[in-house]
Amino acid sequence: MALLSRVADRIYWAARYMERAEDTSRVVSAFGDVFVEMPTIDSGEQSLWAPLATLVGGATIDPSLDEAAVVRALVVDHNQPCSVAASVGHARSNLRTTREVLPREAWQAVNDLWMFVERDVDRAVDRRFRRRILNKVIDDSRRLEGILMSTMTRDAAYDMWRLGRLMERADMTTRVVGVRAAALMTSDDHTQDEVHWMGVLRSLSALQMYQRAVRGPVEGRDVVRFLLFHDRFPRSVAFTLGEMTVSLGRLSRSDDVGAAVTEAERVLRSTPAVVDDGRFLDQAMEEVQVALQAVSAAIEQRYLRVGDT
Repeated sequence: MALLSRVADRIYWAARYMERAEDTSRVVSAFGDVFVEMPTIDSGEQSLWAPLATLVGGATIDPSLDEAAVVRALVVDHNQPCSVAASVGHARSNLRTTREVLPREAWQAVNDLWMFVERDVDRAVDRRFRRRILNKVIDDSRRLEGILMSTMTRDAAYDMWRLGRLMERADMTTRVVGVRAAALMTSDDHTQDEVHWMGVLRSLSALQMYQRAVRGPVEGRDVVRFLLFHDRFPRSVAFTLGEMTVSLGRLSRSDDVGAAVTEAERVLRSTPAVVDDGRFLDQAMEEVQVALQAVSAAIEQRYLRVGDT
């Protein structure tokens, strides 16, 4: 079944925005959890929130801002293109004009989440309410994914949704590894290392699956290897690229996009499985990011320009 490019564009970007809202919510929540587990740290100290300000791509945030200002920018501010509130709003706007393509329950889930965010997101600045607000975004995003997986025909619209989700997920995982993991490896202070590495895993909902796969202490090199190369964990970079290939296999004339994905996989494999140099890891993740941007550009060129897919 042919899919108009304008419809493909809206579905693809709606998926990216929903994944962005979920991922940003998880990262902010996990970052705050580190301070709960390390009560001797003053969670309002601005230098500790600087990495969070630089982690989420596209957000123009002064890294000298304190906790409340950073959380407001990443969660509440509709003018920040990568904030939770803005992402949910953009997802709803894109899906509002494609309701005939998606199951009715999917639109209802997105619209309900948008109404909740519009009403309550300001409260996320307050630590007392932050977890409830962020968990609601995460849970509703997962509920939407469950609706689509269980009720949507595996057609071009579904695969465009999958490509959008997977692109955004790969992007966030490389950012977490390139910013948070690399910073931990570069730091001279290794006190409470395990707590910090657990925070890295939690920011990608990866802690329990890591523990099942590794069955040992939470150590930096093992964490990086798991998040980059594990081929059965849904948020690893290797898994997301593999799933892109599966979706592309069902789409027409996908050779150029498939070649870009293959190149991204090659760049990823060029990162050594044993990495303990934070500066090298940061550079390697920048190279993977460039390869992912090439995949995104190929998707836009092939499927999202004016015309029919």
